[in-house]
Amino acid sequence: MLNISPFGGGRGRMKLLFTYLICFIALNTFAQKVFTPEDYIAKYKEDAIKEMYLHKVPACITLAQGMLESGNGNSDLSRNANNHFGIKCHKEWSGETYVMDDDEKNECFRKYDDVLDSYSDHSLFLYSRSRYAALFELPITDYKGWCYGLKASGYATDPRYPERLIELIEKYNLQELNTIEKTPKLNFPSHDEIKPEMTLREVYRFNRVKFVIAKNNDSYYKIANDFNIELDQLLEFNDFSKTDKLQFGQKIYIEKKRRKALEPYHVVQKNETLKSISQLHGIRLSMLCKKNRLKPDAKLKVGDVLYLRQKKNLPS
Repeated sequence: MLNISPFGGGRGRMKLLFTYLICFIALNTFAQKVFTPEDYIAKYKEDAIKEMYLHKVPACITLAQGMLESGNGNSDLSRNANNHFGIKCHKEWSGETYVMDDDEKNECFRKYDDVLDSYSDHSLFLYSRSRYAALFELPITDYKGWCYGLKASGYATDPRYPERLIELIEKYNLQELNTIEKTPKLNFPSHDEIKPEMTLREVYRFNRVKFVIAKNNDSYYKIANDFNIELDQLLEFNDFSKTDKLQFGQKIYIEKKRRKALEPYHVVQKNETLKSISQLHGIRLSMLCKKNRLKPDAKLKVGDVLYLRQKKNLPS
């Protein structure tokens, strides 16, 4: 029987289809947009500022590290795993992973569903480890202290790591993002400024729990009303009482927090309480107390280690 197929016989058809597939993959790869430093800053500066409010890492540090570690969002790790900070798996990581060659062959890196998860995990990675504790004693504007402190604490092996961060910060004036008084203008409108056609609140997700960020002149009642939640229920979600004061930039969960956190442990910092730590990690206060055999009003000392998941995941 005469074969009049434009692809020829079976082998010819498979060969041509394979060629088409290779061309499609190549074209798709080249079609990906290459981000400039300016593109990266414009896209992620507000997220860096929000991380500064939530986790006390200077916005310019977060942004400069993201730019440097991800090649402005163009690296394979950032494109394929949404990992913008080069954070490796470590033994406690229980999420998805991405394997690639780095300092050694086939190293394990954390993989995230979203870039913002990478930003939050980066903040908690620094905040929850004792070797970085001294950084959080620095003024929020001391970006040079943070840059040299990160290198001294072992974040990177590159001997010029601090200088490279400082060059990025000063070239693009990222240090201006650390001025707290200016940040409300960056997507932090007050409740009264929101127009009816605008989305009332931007909802985020951490530790698989939805939360919002408190605005200027906000209240628990306004947040509960926006999401059709009973006020008492909102307070319960956050382990709050009606006498607790709501602060601008505070993380407020609109769902019940989880029984365990993403990180395995937390090193207590200055002025922290069990309640603030449970809020930081998205873990229920009752579970945090149970894991550590403490009462909710227990006094904490700087340097104390609290279990967030399982004892076996603590560092030796």
